[in-house]
Amino acid sequence: MASVSWLLLALGANPVAAPAAAPADPKVAVATVLDDWHRAAAVANEPRYFSFFTPDAVFMGTDGEERWTVDQFRAWAKPYFTKGKAWSFKSVSRNVFFSKDGQVAWFDEALDTPNLGPARGSGVLVKEPSGWKIAQYNLSVPIPNDLMGEVTNRIATYAKTKPATPPAPAARPAPKP
Repeated sequence: MASVSWLLLALGANPVAAPAAAPADPKVAVATVLDDWHRAAAVANEPRYFSFFTPDAVFMGTDGEERWTVDQFRAWAKPYFTKGKAWSFKSVSRNVFFSKDGQVAWFDEALDTPNLGPARGSGVLVKEPSGWKIAQYNLSVPIPNDLMGEVTNRIATYAKTKPATPPAPAARPAPKP
């Protein structure tokens, strides 16, 4: 009996930390996932960053040809994570909405980024037994309307110089986000 008492005393003195409970407010839960996802990239934590995606997720980058599966995006991003320096996005504002059954969320966020300047992210999350997962993310750089004509003209000129059949997105180097 004495050994059981000592065991209970030892367990009481060293409780096992329970996993943090998901926030009760679903908007806070989604924001927590997105903020932690952005932090994982900022500290180049590749396993944590990619754990936030559903297996069939899609990441759309700033280039019109960047529509990647998780595996394609991970292959493209791996060199950045391996170097210990991925990218740093900080949400400065975010809007989150939910389906009537509360199982799907969609959002848009304004981002502060050191490399892209002001940027925008939008996407879809689905609620899984393990928590909210990103099913789609779309990264974009808003273009002021006053610059739109100049930008679209430059894109048209650029498109004329490109080969007719673009290479697969995963094989093509892309600018760092």
